[in-house]
Amino acid sequence: MLKVILFDIDNTILSFDEYVKESMKNGFNKFGIGVYKEEMFDVFTKVNNNLWHAIEKGELNFAKLQKIRWNMIFERLGITADGEAFEKYFREYLFNSAIHVDGAVELLKYLYGKYVLCVASNGPYLQQVNRLKVGGILPYFSDLFISEEMGCAKPSKEFFATCIERLNSKSEEKILPCEVMIIGDSLTSDMLGGMQFGMQTCFYNPNSKLVPEEIDLTYNVTSLKEIKDIL
Repeated sequence: MLKVILFDIDNTILSFDEYVKESMKNGFNKFGIGVYKEEMFDVFTKVNNNLWHAIEKGELNFAKLQKIRWNMIFERLGITADGEAFEKYFREYLFNSAIHVDGAVELLKYLYGKYVLCVASNGPYLQQVNRLKVGGILPYFSDLFISEEMGCAKPSKEFFATCIERLNSKSEEKILPCEVMIIGDSLTSDMLGGMQFGMQTCFYNPNSKLVPEEIDLTYNVTSLKEIKDIL
């Protein structure tokens, strides 16, 4: 029986990709470093994903990511600019960004009251909370499991164990991992992390990525609208 749903934030309920494109267009103009081109987003994605995978493995922390991310991106783009200054602008811009993923608000409205809804996100606490607030969706969540505040990150067992512990501290009936589902766009931090802890998994997979055999998903959906037919 499903009791709790954990939602990843970026590219699951709020579009991080659309925010990045918007911030790069505005930022390149603001810093006078040229004209943004669509292929530049792919460079950002590759660098950013590699850095976050390093964080998931415990090889890097978020403070270090902020120091090196945009210098690495600019180097690959052949752009001479102050990466740390651009990172500061990027984070300030992100703090107030709340571009909904298609179908996210409708899904939250549908699930609210049927299940306990919580956030499970790797990222800065105040930033993620403010984005949920700006997007008008904060009230749907009864708890926010955010890595900076928790001191551990997905996909670690410590992260998911802390989620269960906090859920049970507020519940009259014991909640088991198998009664919790995580919905997210990452095969590693969301799906693999949840699966290894015994949770149900729902992979938000709009680009129909191939799923490795070792990741045994409960559900694999290409749109959030499909989840309403599942739950």
